[in-house]
Parts: sequence; C-alpha cells; structure tokens
Amino acid sequence: MTPSSCPSPNFDERPEGVPIDMIVLHYTGMQTGAAALERLCDPAAKVSAHYLIEEDGRAYALVDEENRAWHAGVASWRGHRDVNARSIGIELVNPGHEWGYRPFPYEQMATLVALLQSLCARHDIPARNIVGHSDVAPNRKQDPGELFDWHRLHQAGFGVWPDETALPCEQSNVSDHLMAIGYETENLSATLSAFQRRFRQSSITGEADEETRKLLAGVREVCQ
Repeated sequence: MTPSSCPSPNFDERPEGVPIDMIVLHYTGMQTGAAALERLCDPAAKVSAHYLIEEDGRAYALVDEENRAWHAGVASWRGHRDVNARSIGIELVNPGHEWGYRPFPYEQMATLVALLQSLCARHDIPARNIVGHSDVAPNRKQDPGELFDWHRLHQAGFGVWPDETALPCEQSNVSDHLMAIGYETENLSATLSAFQRRFRQSSITGEADEETRKLLAGVREVCQ
C-alpha cells in the first residue's frame, strides 16, 4: 500500500528528543473527501494530518512522518499535552455526525490496517497508544465515533480491547481507572462518553454504570 503524495504546508518540526509513540485516528467530518483534502492542504486552515484515507481505500500522504502535523489540537494522553509532537495523525473520510455519519467501509478499513502495519513496523508504538481523537480530546471531539470498528482493528493486531474476565471497578475508582488507561478526567461525563464511544458503542450515556465499570477494569488490565 503506497499512498499518493499530496503535500500539505501545515506542519512544523517535532521537538527534539520526543518519540513518535502514538497514532491518532480521526474522521474528516466534511461532506466529501475532496473537500477534506483541500482543507488539509490549505495554508489558511492551519490543520493537517500525516495521512488521509478515502472511503474507497485510496490513501494520501500529506505530511512526512518525521514532522509534526497539526491534527489533534488541545489534547492529552497519558499525561502528555502536546499530542501532535509524539503522534501520527490519520484522517478517515467520513461525513461525521454533522453531515450524515455512516459506517466505515471495508476498503477503507483494509487500507487503514495496511497503513498501521507499515507505521508500527517503523515506530515503537504501543497498542494502548493507538487512539481516537475523542480519546485525547473528550471535551470537544467525537471522532472517529461509535460506528468505527475498534474491535475489528484489535483483531487485526492494533489497539486494545477489554479483558472480559475483569471484575467491575468500584464507583470511587472510576477516575483512577480512566487516568491509568490514559484519559484526562477534568470533565468526567465527557470522558466516560468518549470511553463508551470506543468500548460500548451501543449505549453512550456518560455514566459509570456497572457494565462501564467492568469495561474500565478490563481495559486497564490490558493497558498495564
């Protein structure tokens, strides 16, 4: 899988000594892939990603991996605030919740898996650090959202999935479990919603019910 080159001017140098140890997945949230590609390459927009994958599986390389693309914005994961500095950003063409959110097609997911195989062969990226935009920015983002097939991605060898044998964590330990996984918890309800959007996609309530607390314990177990 060789992405087509479509250079974006929206990048800068990564800080010296900061490893590339994260991948952040996004949806474009625009009506067409062409519109998203144009925006990601528009210097006035001041946004970009390293890669973009169309719904039919075509891929574009926008920013060299050794540079810092501008994709995550105000974000945090495992205590790191400059997520852009240590991550590779991948945009998946999808209208998003505003323009007619829909499942991610097989061809798009297959290209994503191939790209992740290539990226993880080049960089030391732990499974727990393959995340969604909503994971690192739960107060303001929903992508890639509850229709993204995280379980399939895990079956392909990328990302984490709960240990189903774990017992529910105590209500008082919900924040501790979220922080141990990598989330910030300033807005607990928003963070729980982000967690559910990934690990319990059928019911996003923002509440720490027993099923959610069991999933929290299961995810924490595999993130140790």
